[in-house]
Amino acid sequence: MSDSRSEQPHPGSPLTWVRRTLRGAWNDLLSVYYANTTVWRLLKSGALVALGLFCWSGANLVLSYRPDWTVLYYVMSYGFALLFWGPLTHLVIVPAVIRMRRSGNGGLRRQFARHGSKANLTVFLLLVLVLGTVPLGVMTFEFQVPADGDGGVDINPQLQCTKSGELIHCHVSDSRGIDSVVVSTGGQTLQKIDDPPFDFNVNVNNLEESGGDRQFTVELRDENGEVIRRYIRRAELIPG
Repeated sequence: MSDSRSEQPHPGSPLTWVRRTLRGAWNDLLSVYYANTTVWRLLKSGALVALGLFCWSGANLVLSYRPDWTVLYYVMSYGFALLFWGPLTHLVIVPAVIRMRRSGNGGLRRQFARHGSKANLTVFLLLVLVLGTVPLGVMTFEFQVPADGDGGVDINPQLQCTKSGELIHCHVSDSRGIDSVVVSTGGQTLQKIDDPPFDFNVNVNNLEESGGDRQFTVELRDENGEVIRRYIRRAELIPG
């Protein structure tokens, strides 16, 4: 009676097993990437749009709390680019590459069929790098950031700002419960306003640049100096 264990193929060394596993995963990924039925194309495009929205909005949200984490601008640009590049890839470019490969024609069509997917990925990565280094205004939006403290006073005024040339004018809609307003940029205090209606002016040229945007922070403080509300504003998003 033969030993059934001797009939099983030897898995080889751990390194061989890792290589074989990675090769199989890569082949599975390629099969999904080149799946060309209508359902697969729509599923892949929808999944990439959802991923793009998650990265885009998530990066903007975290940057509202930590504007100094400039690496998140590349996550933001990746998500923003995916919104249109994902559908373009799987609804237009990949089907065109597959058709050209099946046609068997030579010349320029053959070169595009062989290198079209690599060129598409290269252009996409370059676009992400460019947008991450020099973000477009349309890529960024603002979240209202709550303060770290847990003060008992419920204060939620609106910070309203308008821009005229290089000058930004801001004021707080409701001054009740506010003792002072502190305006800062890049960790440096620009001014402190102690009297209502807590309006102030900021020169764009005095603002620190972070990830391609000039930003400033406005903190509303109570009589004990505790922050009860914090706002972060980007100069490019302030209406004229």
